[in-house]
Amino acid sequence: MHRILRITLDDALPILAAGAAKAAEIGVRQTLCVCDDSGNVIALHRLPHARITGVEIAMAKAYTAAGHERATHLFNEPPNGPALPGNEAFGISHMLPGKFAIFVGGFPLVHEGQVVGGVGISGGNGEQDKAVGAAMLAEFDALASAGVAETCTFDVFHQDRRTQ
Repeated sequence: MHRILRITLDDALPILAAGAAKAAEIGVRQTLCVCDDSGNVIALHRLPHARITGVEIAMAKAYTAAGHERATHLFNEPPNGPALPGNEAFGISHMLPGKFAIFVGGFPLVHEGQVVGGVGISGGNGEQDKAVGAAMLAEFDALASAGVAETCTFDVFHQDRRTQ
């Protein structure tokens, strides 16, 4: 059996709320995105007066973090960032134009060792995006640690791999 956890809208909304609260606290107009493990947007919040370009950027950051199971800024950190020239993933952002982000602001959502989604933050500088991302991840961790059966509303599916 293969156990698949899925994040839902009920999970995404408090994660967005935590990010919006942190953005307001630090005075940054941002766009926040939560996606599922396939990179599909579950919820998006463009704060008042946030840049219009932030929508696509936040979605790309969430997509990349979920799909590659790592924070997006790790792709470009010297000396071994995989997307840096000469490294194994150099040029990967050109394979999925507009969907693959290799700069700060995307973070995977991991529960029980499984990536269940990603968050993307756009509109601040790198440190601001990281601070808002940290608030979103802390909220996700609080939901997850409360227990899947108690307050977290992950949909749980079991698949028998023999029938695939």
